[in-house]
Amino acid sequence: MTKIVNHWIGGKSVEGASGTYGPVTDPATGAVTTKVAFATVDEVDAAIAAAKDAYATWGTASLAKRSTILFKFRALLDAHRDEIAELITAEHGKVHSDALGEVARGLEIVDLACGITVQLKGELSTEVASRVDVASIRQPLGVVAGITPFNFPAMVPMWMFPLAIACGNTFVLKPSEKDPSASVRLAELFAEAGLPDGVLNVVHGDKVAVDRLLEHPDVKAVSFVGSTPIARYIHTTASANGKRVQALGGAKNHMLVLPDADLDAAADAAVSAAYGSAGERCMAISAVVAVGAVGDELVEKIRERAEKIKIGPGNDPTSEMGPLITAAHRDKVASYVTGAAAQGSEVVLDGTGYTVEGHDDGHWIGLSLLDRVPTSSDAYRDEIFGPVLCVLRVDTYEEGVALINGSPFGNGTAIFTRDGGAARRFQLEIEAGMVGVNVPIPVPVGYHSFGGWKDSLFGDHHIYGNDGTHFYTRGKVVTTRWPDPSEAPTGVDLGFPRNH
Repeated sequence: MTKIVNHWIGGKSVEGASGTYGPVTDPATGAVTTKVAFATVDEVDAAIAAAKDAYATWGTASLAKRSTILFKFRALLDAHRDEIAELITAEHGKVHSDALGEVARGLEIVDLACGITVQLKGELSTEVASRVDVASIRQPLGVVAGITPFNFPAMVPMWMFPLAIACGNTFVLKPSEKDPSASVRLAELFAEAGLPDGVLNVVHGDKVAVDRLLEHPDVKAVSFVGSTPIARYIHTTASANGKRVQALGGAKNHMLVLPDADLDAAADAAVSAAYGSAGERCMAISAVVAVGAVGDELVEKIRERAEKIKIGPGNDPTSEMGPLITAAHRDKVASYVTGAAAQGSEVVLDGTGYTVEGHDDGHWIGLSLLDRVPTSSDAYRDEIFGPVLCVLRVDTYEEGVALINGSPFGNGTAIFTRDGGAARRFQLEIEAGMVGVNVPIPVPVGYHSFGGWKDSLFGDHHIYGNDGTHFYTRGKVVTTRWPDPSEAPTGVDLGFPRNH
């Protein structure tokens, strides 16, 4: 019997009323295992209404109450991390260890939310004038929404709703329709922790649901993670409707390898960062820039390691990489490899014909490695979002930096070198929001913010960390005068108030 994933509205599961369902496949078999209800405008409105009703009390709930519920939620997440990882593997396809890592990184943001009492402390200046004090405070926005991608169905929602809710907002989540089960399970666990009905709602669907969230007047802010074209659309549309927006887009993350680098460490890092989670990461390294004469040796070391990676079902403990999310995505990724030679690249490894015995209909693709890739080629210019690593050659550090800075994307980048001076120059000169020095995937820990530059971010705020707290709250400044009981009235003064 096919499983059905319904909406979560007002603290309970709500069956879809539209009669429209989307298929959810097991990427390892290609079989449709689940159907997910697609919301109508009325169903999205119902979720927003539930969130608005809940905000009337949650927005003024004490920090102590919020923190208590968040700590209980964190304990439940920890106890159920294997179960959540299994849901991720079943619908996304990534191997179980990678899915567990995703849950662990999501828990980091829950940890941050548990300490929201510190994040929300205001500021106070006393005696700015005679008996006048000025205080700065931060208050919640109201109903906020999150629209999240398929590649991290638990972690990216947890980048958003725990912090938003800890700040006193209520939340409507629209997860990817390709792997929706993890988000619903997170909502169930939050309810079990004591979260009041309506504070967190989950609606599934397609563009109908997204557009309604972007235009509804009761939604005050929208968070998004996904591709650059959609991020641009989200930012433009939501901003036009008067909403605060943080929209994280696509990436083409480069790894600059200098001649003095430890090439074994660089090759290990390149393989791990390019092919982990089948390359379906916005922080994947998809372009290695080899400086000087190290290119040939580096490519050979990457090839040797890539050929040993075991690909198979995500629930097989021996698998190191799983399938891609859908057959259509697999075919699109493969097209970059099959067309690479004609556009000037050397195809060192071609993974397009890869299959797994006994799983003939799975969405399989092997590891591909392209060398001497021209910057004009599709494989370099586009975000492939699959296990395809491009190697580019430059003669100098300066050429490498210019190449990287010439990319329209600016999400993350890395340098591998033993030269501290070069590394210092790189982190100051490179045009990207996240930089790794001998670290291939520089995803910040939960108490620092995540976000890129250029076409990788639309909006003023990065996600989680201090930026996240500021995004989900707004500032207010209160100026107060309390006259001393013995003070005589000062009379009317039409002049500008003086501070001295």
